[in-house]
Amino acid sequence: MSQEQKRKQVKKHTNISTEQSLLLKLLQSTAGKGYTLSKLYKHFKGKLSKAYIQEALAALVAQGAIEQRAKGKFVAIPNLANLPDIIGKVDYVNPGYAYVVVGEGKQDVLVRQKDLLFALDGDLVKVVITQQEEEPKKHPVGRVVEILERNKRPWVGTVQQQGAITFIIPISRRMHYDIFIRPENLKGAKNNDRVVVELINGPTISKNPEGKIVQVFGPMGEHEVEIHTIMAEFNLPMQFPKEVLAETKAIPAPISLEEIAKRKDYRDVFTITIDPDDAKDFDDALSLKTLPNGHIEVGVHIADVSYYVREGSLIDEEAFERGTSVYLVDRTISMLPERLSNDLCSLKPLEDRLAFSAVFELDKEGQIHHEWFGETIIHSDKRLTYEEAQQAILQSDHNFHSQLTVFNNLAKKLRAERFKKGAINFDTPSIKFELDKQGRPLSVLPKISQDSHRLVEEFMLLANKRVALHVRRMKQGKEFPTFVYRTHDQPNLEKLGDFALFVKQFGYSIPTDSKAIAQSINVLSENLAGKPESHIIQTLAIRLMAKALYTTEAKPHFGLAFEHYTHFTSPIRRYPDLLVHRLLKKYLQGQFQFDEASYEKKCQHASERERVAADAERASIKYKQVELMQTFQGQQLKGIISSLTDWGMYIELLEILCEGMIRLSDLTDDYYVLDKKGFKLVGERTKKTYQLGDLIQVKIKACDISKRTVDLLLV
Repeated sequence: MSQEQKRKQVKKHTNISTEQSLLLKLLQSTAGKGYTLSKLYKHFKGKLSKAYIQEALAALVAQGAIEQRAKGKFVAIPNLANLPDIIGKVDYVNPGYAYVVVGEGKQDVLVRQKDLLFALDGDLVKVVITQQEEEPKKHPVGRVVEILERNKRPWVGTVQQQGAITFIIPISRRMHYDIFIRPENLKGAKNNDRVVVELINGPTISKNPEGKIVQVFGPMGEHEVEIHTIMAEFNLPMQFPKEVLAETKAIPAPISLEEIAKRKDYRDVFTITIDPDDAKDFDDALSLKTLPNGHIEVGVHIADVSYYVREGSLIDEEAFERGTSVYLVDRTISMLPERLSNDLCSLKPLEDRLAFSAVFELDKEGQIHHEWFGETIIHSDKRLTYEEAQQAILQSDHNFHSQLTVFNNLAKKLRAERFKKGAINFDTPSIKFELDKQGRPLSVLPKISQDSHRLVEEFMLLANKRVALHVRRMKQGKEFPTFVYRTHDQPNLEKLGDFALFVKQFGYSIPTDSKAIAQSINVLSENLAGKPESHIIQTLAIRLMAKALYTTEAKPHFGLAFEHYTHFTSPIRRYPDLLVHRLLKKYLQGQFQFDEASYEKKCQHASERERVAADAERASIKYKQVELMQTFQGQQLKGIISSLTDWGMYIELLEILCEGMIRLSDLTDDYYVLDKKGFKLVGERTKKTYQLGDLIQVKIKACDISKRTVDLLLV
């Protein structure tokens, strides 16, 4: 919007009296903070009567010079012609307001729905600040004055037809309009089909956005249709480009003698892989050797993906865009083509494989006496599932009992040392579905962590930590070489205080000093064992935490209590690990580089792709949960209140490990209000409360596959 257009948009305030002028100047001087009526009375005491002030305020409101906002404050409406433009992208989840994300360390701008100028999520807009908040942590409030560029993203939804009129009901919470489709843009779609839509026109004051259907998946509720819908919703690739597959096919399989000669040979050292029973891509292997001095050499051998995936190749570019493998309930959307992920790179048993290794000389207490990083060739003796590895640990007559026992004892030492230094012991619950041949869920089971899982985890953590520390020690003069770190910030202190108040209701006490939080959460976890409130408190503790990110900044990892940490151990399924391999190889050869800006962009992309993958995985789990819960219609179920909102309470059903919602509109015995901390709902008349962690009996009201939601009723 030009300055001339802005001037035309601004209302001209005419016939302003002396009293009105005094009031307007005062309100304009507050930079959008405003005055309450009582403060105006006090300010003009002896100069203007209360009646004059009320009359002047009413006139200014009528003229559009001021407005009355929350808490009774009168605020001057700024002259848009005199305000600086800010450009950013719309982040629009809540239907009542959006944020304009400005970036570059600047505060995002809150824009109410009425001031969005019909901008949609992801649109590039020009915004002006209309109100600065007094508290620094509160966002400035603004108004969109121009939509610079519409987001070109497609939207996924369900066809809803009423006679000749067709709308698409979007799945995403980020689209707050139904999308109108003309008959010529239907692409053969039928009522209740899942489809992909591209927008033709944005919304206006009298019209919904208009679109055209570009892809039809088929009837809602069919397994393949729903999975493809999720893939489209999160913009996950359906297949690899032909050029990438052709480049993959051209990679020679045999390992040359010349390449073997360059590497340390571990083919005669006892080596195993331990993975889930359905795994096909084996990223990591462990080797074990007893040294003459009685120490133990443990090799953490990682698939040498960087040997096969050359920087700048078509395979590399595709892997970068994908960022990570995505694990949906019934399939894996791999970062790399199958020939690489499941064959050439995979550390398959009884086959020679190229690896990039971190080798440690440890004493029996788990203390490191020597370490080495470099390229190797290995030959795995056996592929074990986690269940098989657990049996090997427990059964003294198992072929690999002695080796697994050594691994396990060392892992326990490493784990104890981590917790001693302040690592947080989160026992995060996860689930796995049993599906029939048509993809329908038969049951849902919790994934149980055993010694075999923790064994692998500890050695992967060790390798990741030591690689990061090794690179950090390669300081060149005053500069550190560019590297990709995995960091995790301390929890928000305000959230920590709220959490402490909540657990106090159950008789637990934790300090609100972030330095002591790790130890206190671990003690809390021990005290919670077997208690009914255990799950909800663990869940809230996890919500306290910041999200882990990829960055070139060498900041600590709070949750693991590591000063420096990276991701080195999964290059088949995570692109940052591939970056780490390439950088470490260069640095081991003395080829240092200092290019933080370009690598920081890659880190940000990887963090975003990780977030998208997690959201897609949750969506596929939610779909199967809703499908499974349809089979429990009419049954009485036990649940625990896991989350509270202004519109209802989320209930986790204990027997079937699924979640549903009781809407406040279905609580007819009283009008319930959420308390300020969000820990309980309180009935205004009866004072009856529903609190996080409460056990209740419910039944299923409705299962909605289209929105992946379950409505529950109290019994």
